[in-house]
Amino acid sequence: MKKDLIDMNEKRKGKLILILAFAMVISVMNSTMFNIALPTITNEFHLQTSQAGWIVTGYIIVYAIGSVMFGKLADKYTLKNLLTVGLLIFAFGSLIGFLAANFWFVLAGRIIQAMGASIMPATSMIIPTRYFTPETRGRALGITSSATAFGTAVGPIVAGLVTNFISWRYLFVISLLILLTLPFFRIFLDNEEEKVKNKTDLIGAFLLAGTLALLLLAITQGALLLAIIGIVFFVLFLWRIRVAQNPFIQGKLFENRTFSAGLLVSALSSGIGFGIPYLTPLLLQGVNGLSPLLSGLVMFPGAVLAAILGRKGGKLADQKGNGFVAYTALLCFFLGYGILSIIAGSSPYFIMIVLIFAYVGQTFIQIALGNTVSRSLPKEQAGVGMGIFMMMNFIAGATATTLISKALEVKSASLQLNPFLLNHNSLNYSNIYVVLAILIVIVSFIYMSNFRKETIKGH
Repeated sequence: MKKDLIDMNEKRKGKLILILAFAMVISVMNSTMFNIALPTITNEFHLQTSQAGWIVTGYIIVYAIGSVMFGKLADKYTLKNLLTVGLLIFAFGSLIGFLAANFWFVLAGRIIQAMGASIMPATSMIIPTRYFTPETRGRALGITSSATAFGTAVGPIVAGLVTNFISWRYLFVISLLILLTLPFFRIFLDNEEEKVKNKTDLIGAFLLAGTLALLLLAITQGALLLAIIGIVFFVLFLWRIRVAQNPFIQGKLFENRTFSAGLLVSALSSGIGFGIPYLTPLLLQGVNGLSPLLSGLVMFPGAVLAAILGRKGGKLADQKGNGFVAYTALLCFFLGYGILSIIAGSSPYFIMIVLIFAYVGQTFIQIALGNTVSRSLPKEQAGVGMGIFMMMNFIAGATATTLISKALEVKSASLQLNPFLLNHNSLNYSNIYVVLAILIVIVSFIYMSNFRKETIKGH
């Protein structure tokens, strides 16, 4: 009888992680599809590259803050109810975006989408943490990371087809497929007891969101005043953390050295990873002259292979340790960006092959660091801790997107960081890839200095 109950519980967990994987595919598609459509939206509304970039950056900022907000709420409310609220908000944002008559309504739709969709990062980390033991958690994270990679692969293809043959507006409709998972989440998630409900620190959340928005706007607009105001917001946010009874982010979490080091390495790696979904479509369409559909097809094989290998990466994390997976990821990252800095603007077939390294690096680093950070947190801090983990990744992504878009607007660049560049028309892209490769080396040293014991022991 006891064995039957255990088997039933394992089957239930298996179904739950597959439902989560499908939801992650649609969630990631919703993020990546608009990267492909960005050049078309830019032309339709006569925007600057940095202006249009806010369709991505604005989404990421709200997504980042929301991931912490939902992570905190998940420590007090049932996950199934939070998912219901989040996905319904997401549906409302999708409707606004679909009906948008101008750029500002498109941006509003994306931001409301992000408010609801930000339940997914917290869910993707909370379910493996709460429902799987540390010994099997790597496999669960491997499945969700594979789903993320697959969504990254399919998103550009779908976006290319829809943008080419119908309209980019229908990307908002496709995103609504995530609603199919809602009844299944409500069936398979536990009926948890709701805990004592402390007030959420909305002032702290506002100050953090303001800090991010102002600093990124300062970069986009080149405005010193906005940067100063952003710094003021950040100082007020730090003050709020110290004086609030239940601050938006608990300062004591950062006393956990493994957690803090994992956050730093993960954030840097995520920022580096945005060189794939954001920069590559712009390169393929702007320099190689490919259509949105063809640029999606070039990116497809690498993302699919990363999705296939993601489950293997999860098993390797359980068997050989997170360090082995992390170093494999960093090596793949370095090879990918190093070679891209040489062949940027050359044959799309070469780019397609080299992207495989970068995609595998992106998937494996998510598995290694997600596993490391989740093990460093006590159960009662898992929700908010993993929410902060995801928030830092998205903040890094938003920052990287903004910096990359500004770097691409430099038209008179004469500095060539890689002397072996084959196509001078892609000089800006090559220089960005070189900087990303250098950052990977720095991240490797940071990881080595903070996780040497983990690497040696294989835990």
